[in-house]
Amino acid sequence: MERKFQVDRNKSFKGTNIFSKNKSFNKSIDNLSKSDRLTQGVGIWASFYRSNPQRFAQEYLGLHLKLFQQILLYVMFHNNYVQYFAARSQGKTWLTAVFCVCYAILYPSVKIVVASGSKGQAMKIVTEKIPEIMGKSPNLTREISDISTSMNSDKANVIFHNGSWIKVVASNEKARSARSNINIYDEHRIINLDIINKVLRRFLGTPRQPAYLAKKEYKHLQERNKEIYLSSAWFKHHWSWDKFKSFKNKFIKGEKYFLCGLPYQLSIAEGLLSEEQVKDEMSEDDFDEISWSIEMECLFFGESEKAYFKLAEIEKSRKLKKPFYPIKNIDYISHKRKKDKLRDGEIRIIGVDLALMGGSKNDASVFTCMRLLPSGKKYIKQVVYIESLNGQHTSIQAVRLKQLFEDFQASYVAMDCHGNGMSLYDDCSKVLYDEERDVEYESWCSYNDEVMRERALGRNPLPVIFSIKAGQSLNHEIATSLRSDLQKDNIQFLVNEIEAKDHISEIYKTNNPNDLADYVRPYMQTSALVNELVNLEYEIIGGFVKLKEPKGKRKDRASSLMYANYLAKLLAKELYEDDDDDPNDEFVYY
Repeated sequence: MERKFQVDRNKSFKGTNIFSKNKSFNKSIDNLSKSDRLTQGVGIWASFYRSNPQRFAQEYLGLHLKLFQQILLYVMFHNNYVQYFAARSQGKTWLTAVFCVCYAILYPSVKIVVASGSKGQAMKIVTEKIPEIMGKSPNLTREISDISTSMNSDKANVIFHNGSWIKVVASNEKARSARSNINIYDEHRIINLDIINKVLRRFLGTPRQPAYLAKKEYKHLQERNKEIYLSSAWFKHHWSWDKFKSFKNKFIKGEKYFLCGLPYQLSIAEGLLSEEQVKDEMSEDDFDEISWSIEMECLFFGESEKAYFKLAEIEKSRKLKKPFYPIKNIDYISHKRKKDKLRDGEIRIIGVDLALMGGSKNDASVFTCMRLLPSGKKYIKQVVYIESLNGQHTSIQAVRLKQLFEDFQASYVAMDCHGNGMSLYDDCSKVLYDEERDVEYESWCSYNDEVMRERALGRNPLPVIFSIKAGQSLNHEIATSLRSDLQKDNIQFLVNEIEAKDHISEIYKTNNPNDLADYVRPYMQTSALVNELVNLEYEIIGGFVKLKEPKGKRKDRASSLMYANYLAKLLAKELYEDDDDDPNDEFVYY
């Protein structure tokens, strides 16, 4: 049978030539020359797609956008300021790349700058996401004249045939030569606010100058520069919270500001995140509600009025980029790795806390490695490594503690020897054989508690354990000592894991996911420590500070840190006869 018609299915799957569509918006166009018709057609379609960028991305670039992505792309085009808080796995970097290429094509000679607190994060738009889109869109490939995916941020850029470009810049004082019409701050919460205000925002000079502005009748069509802030939520003491409140006030007044937070439930609904995976994460024993609330629910977190440790004081102490990494067993056996050299006068200690987890034979221990660096008449304390062991027999944990003691070249261990901690002390007081390293470790004993010293089972044990049997008065002193050190900036922690990724990529040249997980783990443990500290609330009982964690939560890392810090205070007193207590802290002499 003769076919009378044909259905053109999927003709626009990878983009199509929009000018081949036989549509006439104005009958008078038929009387124009071919060149004039083309020019007028371009103007009509450009105007249409500038008003509907989500359709441009789908019809011209051939991309598939989910409904929320279409809405976000639309508001990015039609607002001067946008703040978008996204849950993990929501694809905000990919969507930002889509916005960049759409805007660059539709607005010739536009200058787009992408910055982030992490150089690697900012570069993903150029080095990963745009090439990924090009692989699916021949039309985009034709629009781009040159793309450099160099890992050097000064050279990572995309140049379009129409004069537009996209550049990646570092978020520091050196990034002063760029000029832009659009600034995108990816993971803006880890960019210093002074860098944004004094460096990056200064890029936004003269708006785009299309030729039609030279005509009087079009002068009122001057475009505005744009700023787009992208991140997960963060803590309320941070400047991003103030920026959020400022944008909110502008937004509800109907000005060209837009902000939103899209939590993990949307990611699940759109098939971007596995519901089963979410349930597994939330059911884990070490599930961190604060981190989950921030990263997945787009909710800013602020400590309660009863919080003893203030988040702002802790965050300003996160300065260290280089952690301590224990020696892997295979490297220990093959002698592939040498130990670090200690500084003159340096002392290293390990704080240990044992928490009961379902029975005396299966406990969860936390080991906190702290360096004490002489500085005048005091020590600067650096927390360079934290490790937690869950569900292991105390004999296994004792072997791991002795491995760390040797690898870290520690001199002392501050250990909770009250209650559950007694079982770990007993195992450490024995001579232990390490099957994985083929090493026999000497027995240990307490050097400050005669009763605990006599309890040791080994012959001639090493007196390296500082035995802690905390009571009301000692708990008060331990807590106030850490608070005083935080207030006086005497203690330092590792930076957050996002900032650490640049350091890791520069130092350790590897793409192995297992190795990368090992490298980033100390930073993540530090973030978990911070969350535990700010969760601790206090009450005054009999003139002493008592700290308590929320119901069902843990404070193992916080306790391990406080034990190490208290021992550090005593060592400083012995060496310098210096009292680290802050006389201005009302809790010290309460």
